[in-house]
Amino acid sequence: MNTFRTLHRSILVLFAVVVVAIVTLVHFSISKIVAEQSRAQQQSLSPAISLIVEQLLKPLHISEALGHSTELVDLLDGVTVDENAIFTTLTRLEKEFGLSFFIASETQRKQYNSDGTVIELIEGEVSWYFKYRDYPVEAVADIGKWEDTHFYIDIKIHNDQGEFLGFFGVGKSLRSFIDIFDIYKQKYGYDFLFVDGEGDIMLSSDPSLIASYSDFTNLSELPWYASLPLTIQNEQALNNKLVTIDQNDYLIAEVKLNQFGWTVFLLSPLEDRQAEISQAFIFSIVTLLVVVFSLFLLIYNLLYYFRKDMQPDIIVRHTNNLPEKDNLQLIYKDLLSQYKSLSIMLISVDEHSTIIDNHGKSAGDEILDKIVAFLAEQLKDIDTLGRWGRSEFIVILPNTGPNVAFDIAQNIRHGIATLAPLTEFPDLQPTVSIGISFTASSRSMNEVTAHAEDALYQAKRDGSNLVRIQLIE
Repeated sequence: MNTFRTLHRSILVLFAVVVVAIVTLVHFSISKIVAEQSRAQQQSLSPAISLIVEQLLKPLHISEALGHSTELVDLLDGVTVDENAIFTTLTRLEKEFGLSFFIASETQRKQYNSDGTVIELIEGEVSWYFKYRDYPVEAVADIGKWEDTHFYIDIKIHNDQGEFLGFFGVGKSLRSFIDIFDIYKQKYGYDFLFVDGEGDIMLSSDPSLIASYSDFTNLSELPWYASLPLTIQNEQALNNKLVTIDQNDYLIAEVKLNQFGWTVFLLSPLEDRQAEISQAFIFSIVTLLVVVFSLFLLIYNLLYYFRKDMQPDIIVRHTNNLPEKDNLQLIYKDLLSQYKSLSIMLISVDEHSTIIDNHGKSAGDEILDKIVAFLAEQLKDIDTLGRWGRSEFIVILPNTGPNVAFDIAQNIRHGIATLAPLTEFPDLQPTVSIGISFTASSRSMNEVTAHAEDALYQAKRDGSNLVRIQLIE
């Protein structure tokens, strides 16, 4: 029983360790995958944010800072304006910041550009000026100058009295955006879509989607967008949505540009993201498998160790656990009904009482244990080993004839007589006498064992360490 308890506790402990290890590693794996996904998301967003800051927000801040300067207010605050002074200022700013600037005068209804050109602001011909003049915002972003399409940031200029004087702004050729987007796409693999509140695409890394002569492409015109649910289309809620474009999967991330009322959509190829995340996943799974395999290898070795010692521990050290006569009656009836014939061997340890008298009860018990262990190794799975007396054992051999039983008994007798002696009692060499009987009909166990006992006593009378057989007439 001690072995069973130890084995049971060991398996429970190992099972708990395996469960804890698996849960820990699964948690670690999931955390690592989520972290890797977040890292990949951050890695894709960081360059995009840098691009937005450099190409959009920086011009916005420059134009906002310059638009509030007293120099520009002084240039526009008057009945007439000094056009030479305006061009001088615009030329200087273009050289200083590397951007195209303009000033639109409310009093003169003219737009002065840093390239030296002048555009008459005539209502009905130039729409942007009159459209944004009445807007309740101080800064707007727009696309214009269609012969060489530009992205513009328009800042309203007011004097100290709050009177509207006109617009100051900065413009960038869309060709420069397309070149920059192309560089980012080749380096990082994703596409850009800059979309206003109406769903019109203002800027894109796809040149075919760039506005041409005030003809804007709307998101609803894109096949992949039109395939999305209407609730998503109406809210333009695309963040972390998976879409298929030209049979390739893309994951969408979005960045709000509240300064312009725009939303930037980044379309990242899922294949690249999957490759990065898969590496982390594979590493975690391999680690998990190695740990689980190691734990089960430990369990296997532990079971192997217990299996080696289990037979001696359960049977050898606990001979009293062998079935007694009452249980043997039931076993006998079941085996006889199942196999129709059987042999019975009664095995008695020779001079067992003398061994106890000379060497003590401990020596007698150890010899019994050793003999039981040997018997258990010799028998088949269908055979039954039981306790018959203080120093006697019974073996029921189903479907075994008397001649075969006799050969088995001889092997057992010889094996016990040649067993290695006990360590503490090297001069003790136990022997056994064996009596055999057989039945192929529904006889009672008592009848068969009675003949086996007669054969056993005959072996004792003939000098012990012998096998005798007595069949029922």
